[in-house]
Amino acid sequence: MPENLPLVMDKACEGDETRQLVLDRGMIPVVPPKSNRIHPWEYDRELYKKRNQIERLFRRLKGFRRIFSRFEKLDVVFLGFIYFALIIETLRLARISHRQVVESGEWDREK
Repeated sequence: MPENLPLVMDKACEGDETRQLVLDRGMIPVVPPKSNRIHPWEYDRELYKKRNQIERLFRRLKGFRRIFSRFEKLDVVFLGFIYFALIIETLRLARISHRQVVESGEWDREK
C-alpha cells in the first residue's frame, strides 16, 4: 500500500488509539478533532467534506437489491454488479448535469 495515503474517518473514530493505529499503518487520518480536545490537530477539511459524497454513494448502491443482498456467490460476479451499479450512477449524474446545463441556457452560449 502506498505511504501517506489519506484515510477519511468518521468523527466518532477520532480517539487517540484509532488515530495512532492509522498512523502506524502508514496512512494519514483525516478526521476532525472533537470540540473538547485540549490539543486539537490539523486535518484536510476539503477532503473530509467529500466523506458525505462517499456515504451518499453507498446509500444509492444499497438501492441495487442484488448488491445489497449479495445474491452472487462468486466475488468476480459480485464485483461486476458493483461496476454495473457505478456505471448506472455515473450516467444518472451525467444526465442531471446535462439537464442543468440545458436549463441554465449555457448550452446555447457554447454554439
